[in-house]
Amino acid sequence: MLAMPLLERIQADMVEAMKTKDEARLATVRMIKAALKKHEIDSMKPLDEGTEMQVMNTLIKQRREAAGLFRKGGREELAQKEEAEIKLIESYLPGLATEAELESAVAAAIDETGGASPKQMGIVMKTAQAKLAGKRVDGKTLSELVKRRLG
Repeated sequence: MLAMPLLERIQADMVEAMKTKDEARLATVRMIKAALKKHEIDSMKPLDEGTEMQVMNTLIKQRREAAGLFRKGGREELAQKEEAEIKLIESYLPGLATEAELESAVAAAIDETGGASPKQMGIVMKTAQAKLAGKRVDGKTLSELVKRRLG
């Protein structure tokens, strides 16, 4: 069975949320769809899987930052709302790469690029990310791992 394209899954979930009158889910799914459509229109080409993941990761990052700011401002209920949105957005993404997969990709990238110093961090990061295609990768975690290995 072929996997349903992301926009189709989101549309189906939007209809389902409307039928069940799940307002929180409906608002989040609409926001995801709007972000994907906006990117598609702005770039004037259909979304591919990599671009979809990029847009979704941006949405997650925005929600994390907002939740942090709400917590600093003493607005716990708004921070929790942002975190609930993160969980829903993550449900559309592939699984997060494990620590072992990250280690393996970084080691292979260093071998492949001959990276020996922090100056080659960019090329090692790019190669490691290519090796982790199809998995969700936290850029900050990957960056820290590459720094440790090259430093």
